[in-house]
Amino acid sequence: MILTIERIGHLGDGIARGPDGPIYAPQTLPGEQVEGTLQGDSLTDIRILTPAPDRKKPPCAHARTCGGCLMQHASDSFVENWKEGIVRGALAGQGLDAPFRPTHTSPARTRRRATLAARKTKGGALLGFHARGSDLIIPVPNCQLLHPDLIATFPALEAITRLGGSRTVELALTVTRSLAGPDVAVTGGKPLDAALHLDLARLAEQHGLARLTWDGETVALRAAPMQRFGQALVAPPPAAFLQATADGESALLAAVADAIGPDARRIADLFAGSGTFALPLAERAEVHAVEGDAAMMAALEKGWRNTPGLKRISTETRDLFRRPLEPDEFKGIDAVVIDPPRAGAEAQFATLSRSAVPVIAAVSCNPATFARDARMLVQAGWHLDWVQVVDQFRWSSHVELAARFRRPA
Repeated sequence: MILTIERIGHLGDGIARGPDGPIYAPQTLPGEQVEGTLQGDSLTDIRILTPAPDRKKPPCAHARTCGGCLMQHASDSFVENWKEGIVRGALAGQGLDAPFRPTHTSPARTRRRATLAARKTKGGALLGFHARGSDLIIPVPNCQLLHPDLIATFPALEAITRLGGSRTVELALTVTRSLAGPDVAVTGGKPLDAALHLDLARLAEQHGLARLTWDGETVALRAAPMQRFGQALVAPPPAAFLQATADGESALLAAVADAIGPDARRIADLFAGSGTFALPLAERAEVHAVEGDAAMMAALEKGWRNTPGLKRISTETRDLFRRPLEPDEFKGIDAVVIDPPRAGAEAQFATLSRSAVPVIAAVSCNPATFARDARMLVQAGWHLDWVQVVDQFRWSSHVELAARFRRPA
């Protein structure tokens, strides 16, 4: 079957018009004429007959088999426009529009955190990312996405898999680059008995791991796995949320700081995590940080107390989905920073829309829930001043953004 690709879907597949509806063709671009075998509504065994001008050779040798990246065959400018289009489409679906600032894309080989799959084999261990839409594990020794320090942990991760994995159950190994070395959290392994605990601790020491946790239990802590948030040093809990790249974190922080402006003296940071925004902002303003995870709140507070020169940070452990801050709780707050998970923060945006806060700096990793929540503010009279895509998940379908909302006087 020969088809012409018309557009790219939200998941990165090229979409062509078939006799019975849309046909999806991975790793294709608009305008390309392609040939392949139709299986259901997907095209397989694809051959590019007429390449698009934006097609390029993937920089990674694993691009055709690994499911970690979807868009290495496209130019950077194409991917930027595609991701901005996803956000524009989500806003348009809610009847919204806004000026867009230029997209910020993190460089290749800068991902500081990743979750890899692993399985013990007869001859050793298999470690990597899943093939797209499959349980097959693809080794990625030359991955162009991960920071070289993460690639350097692969021998340790394989040793962990040989020691605590099995041939029937897959391990998930989350590895994070920290100032003290790799921070590794493992799930799905063998039950942790005394012998395995001792062997894992020895392995962590041998490979220089800062911390190793096994299904939530710390089995080795060679050094506190510190992250720097502004002037502060913080040791987040195992596998805690962290922006994917240091570059992307800096871009988001710059956007947030620009959104709230230089004159805010009291800031509320909602879904504050371990202090990504709260701690740098405390260099110039008092911050009330709210987060549902008590361990992350404790890490943030410890980082603040150990950093001289910061203004006061008050912390509150609170489930903002079930018990959002009410409008009267924002009394005296000059600006709000809100960075919810993918589900968005519908209940919290509803109360924010009735508050007297002058400005809101919103960060989101899901354009659809962002647009849904933004609509509540706009309907209440707020103005969406600008949106900026910050792409720290380059070559993927994942889209992150920052935005500024201003309350009319």
